[in-house]
Amino acid sequence: MNYEMNDFSNDVIKSSYEKPVLVDFWAEWCGPCKMLSPTLEKLAEKFKDQWKLVKIDSDKNPDIAEKYGVRGIPNVKLFVDGEVVNEFTGALPENMVLDWLAKAIPSKNQKSLDEAKTSLSNNEKAKAVKLLENILSSEPNNEEVKVLLAKAIFFENPEKSMEMLKGIDEFSENFETVDSLRTFARMFDLLNHSDSLPTNQVKDIYLDAIKNLQKQNYDAALENFIDTIRTDRYYDDDGARKVCIAIFKYLGEENEVTLKYRRDFSGALYV
Repeated sequence: MNYEMNDFSNDVIKSSYEKPVLVDFWAEWCGPCKMLSPTLEKLAEKFKDQWKLVKIDSDKNPDIAEKYGVRGIPNVKLFVDGEVVNEFTGALPENMVLDWLAKAIPSKNQKSLDEAKTSLSNNEKAKAVKLLENILSSEPNNEEVKVLLAKAIFFENPEKSMEMLKGIDEFSENFETVDSLRTFARMFDLLNHSDSLPTNQVKDIYLDAIKNLQKQNYDAALENFIDTIRTDRYYDDDGARKVCIAIFKYLGEENEVTLKYRRDFSGALYV
């Protein structure tokens, strides 16, 4: 199949409003370009329903290459709705190109995904769960959707949530949320094994904090955890500090609860 560009406006810009367009800037003299090209063409055929490949000879089209800041080749840019949304430079092996595509190509269910995110932020969890489950049924490997769904169901079914998050490590773009949920899960497990906690003056406050977290009473939970920090900073291996950070990450840095307690939390660390 011929992937060479005929008309940039039609082949790339206009087409990118219908599906993502992967533009490969290359040149005849470029050895790495010849290494990458077969990989891109193979994947373009395999994923033709998801994105389109267009190849641009940068020597023959220097104006386009200059406009889009091509400094080295091969340079691959992803166009969505007329704009470059992601790119990479160099001859990556197929497995790395696939990893890049998995993160870079927008979900075909993007509108539903955006709606689910809005529902989650508005605490409309039942609506969010339904939307996310529908997306996951057609995109079972979409990590972002898995994490959002795990977040949506966590307080009702923490065990299932943790199962969904298996295998997601610190290199994931979604790790902050994953780490927060794992921290919460550890806290809830402590309620069932409270005898494993040291007995001292903060134990009851600490357990009350976890109970409030379980009820999603974040204000009361943070007040209790911050009191724990003030009294015994390193109780449960610095557990109160870790879970406060987890709550802030879970809620988001702009959430009113996060903004309300950030200063008290920071102050408690340096008493």
